[in-house]
Amino acid sequence: MVIVFLLVLFMGWLVSFVGQIALGSMSLTSTQISMEEGVKPAMRFTWGVMVIEMLYLRLSLAGMDVIYQHPAIVRAIGWITAAFFVVLCAMSIRSIITYHEEKKSTLLDHSINRFVFGMMLSAANPGQIPFWLLWSNYMLDWKILHSSSLQYNLFTIGGGIGTVTGLMVYIYAGNYIVTKLDMSNKTLYKIMAIAFALASTAQIWKMVS
Repeated sequence: MVIVFLLVLFMGWLVSFVGQIALGSMSLTSTQISMEEGVKPAMRFTWGVMVIEMLYLRLSLAGMDVIYQHPAIVRAIGWITAAFFVVLCAMSIRSIITYHEEKKSTLLDHSINRFVFGMMLSAANPGQIPFWLLWSNYMLDWKILHSSSLQYNLFTIGGGIGTVTGLMVYIYAGNYIVTKLDMSNKTLYKIMAIAFALASTAQIWKMVS
């Protein structure tokens, strides 16, 4: 029984870790905060992201059957996700246009606590819900995860740990790579703009196809 619980915990960690390793808004923002403000603010941002990630995951597990019975809800979430990436792309482009060495990016040019900012940015990305619905359904189909509160909670805890460890790769290794390549913040903004543009294009294509 202990092995089963550890497997559920591990699979939650693995899915979340791989999801965070893929280049995205949270990973890029954590790297950016680490570069501009330091590791501690970046970690506070990460904890904020983790809280919302775990909330979305647990809600997805609790409401999986209900959501899949209402395709309109899934479709609405898809369009909200597309709009989210478009906004982030626009903000990155604005940062490029108005770039100054001593100035923070548009995305970080505010005094909001980084933990709260992590929660806000993560909450504004409901694309996590279909992501977790897909993987949770897969785990249930293959009997890796079973419909019980204990296993759902363990899977959620594993997902939260995976979120933190995945973003820590970008906080430490991302900062190292950028420093070694002598990459300026403006170059990072360009990468972010391209990544967000590709993400929004892919999401819109998925919605209209």
